[in-house]
Amino acid sequence: MTLPMTAFPIMGQPDTGDTAWMLASSALVLLMTPGLAFFYGGMVRSKNVLNMIMMSTVAMGVVTVLWSIYGFSESFGNSEGGLFGSFGQYFGLKGLIQGNASAAVAATKTSPAVAAVNLPVIGTAPDYIPTLVFVAFQLMFAIITVALVSGAIADRLKFGSWVAFTALWATFVYFPVAHWVFAFDGTTGEHGGWIANKLKAIDFAGGTAVHINSGAAGLALALVLGARKGWPKAAMRPHNLPFVMLGSGLLWFGWYGFNAGSALTSGGDAASTFITTTIATGAAMLGWLLVEKLVDGHATSLGAASGVVAGLVAITPSCSSVNVLGALAIGFITSVVCAFAIRLKYKLKYDDALDVVGVHMIGGLMGTLLVGFFLCPQSPAATSGLFANTKGLFYGGGLDQLWRQAVGGFSVMAYSFVATLIIALVIKYTIGLRMSDEEQAEGADETQHAETAYDITSGSGAGSGLSVSTKV
Repeated sequence: MTLPMTAFPIMGQPDTGDTAWMLASSALVLLMTPGLAFFYGGMVRSKNVLNMIMMSTVAMGVVTVLWSIYGFSESFGNSEGGLFGSFGQYFGLKGLIQGNASAAVAATKTSPAVAAVNLPVIGTAPDYIPTLVFVAFQLMFAIITVALVSGAIADRLKFGSWVAFTALWATFVYFPVAHWVFAFDGTTGEHGGWIANKLKAIDFAGGTAVHINSGAAGLALALVLGARKGWPKAAMRPHNLPFVMLGSGLLWFGWYGFNAGSALTSGGDAASTFITTTIATGAAMLGWLLVEKLVDGHATSLGAASGVVAGLVAITPSCSSVNVLGALAIGFITSVVCAFAIRLKYKLKYDDALDVVGVHMIGGLMGTLLVGFFLCPQSPAATSGLFANTKGLFYGGGLDQLWRQAVGGFSVMAYSFVATLIIALVIKYTIGLRMSDEEQAEGADETQHAETAYDITSGSGAGSGLSVSTKV
């Protein structure tokens, strides 16, 4: 039975423990974007590090503003044909800004009864959380998804064009896809998106909406933009591997909010997703290092960091669907596939600068499809809610869940690629996309921001004023 539109937002009393966990999870997911900035920033040459960090940073501002005005409503408002939410339902977050809830107080001999003060909430009674906490949590997903795209086009995109791209891509790609995948019937609207409710593909925390989506967008944008000047012949080695390792560590830390937070409660579901996330990531790191050792002869720090990210990407859609063996398999298999996939750009001649396509698109697709094989009957996804009593191929469920996963994953990939292609071409033929060859040679930090990350000052005596800026 569905609820009428007049029932939204649902009013109730939030659970304080679950609310505290979700506030912490939201902060953890936000931390992932600075982590991504360090991860990407360390992988580029030193003359482009600030630009790379700024691409992630500015996404935090642009997406936050759009989300508060219409992004949340477009993503989670009552569905318009399963494709996007009603813009007007929560425009400017109307009806969601409230004070504290309070329980009803019974009348006494000296004082009258006081009615309960309810808040807009989502969830299942009694595990409600304030809708505003959900707004904040989902905002962090939107921010990092946009930021992920930047890794594919490092060193050559004009900063102003990136700002325009973030606004257009969030509006026309991320917000609708988030509605398809994350908006369930009866949560913030009567009807939700088609992938979650009609197709019933499982994507617990964003394998499709975040990783396939950003990876496909990165591929389309990289193709329109063209390769970096000198690629692939010129050496473009990471300038700061400690930054890369720091970034991967922050991503892993924040990912617990990403995955375990998606349970929307602090109970057993969160515990299960926390542990499967950890197991898959450890297995993935070892898988990537094994490939490096066997193929290249050396296990590298960059490989360890890349393996961590590949494992996190892989387990994102399936963390609520698998047991320990499933988590080990998904992490290891996906990491090995991604370690080979990143090499395809040299054969296929597309300059995916920081391997967004090879890690996020391919890793997200692998994690999404492998749900169809490893969906365990004892997992949280299979024992409650919309996906109750479902099983993967290896547990006797046949191909039923696998085809649903495939349709969901490839649909997001196709939509994101085509829509991004259109957005990129519009920007290219209006304000322009690409820095000139001279600007690329000088570096994006100087030409786009009038700054350098590393200044070496020397002189003979105080006040010499001699300053030399070095670039690698």
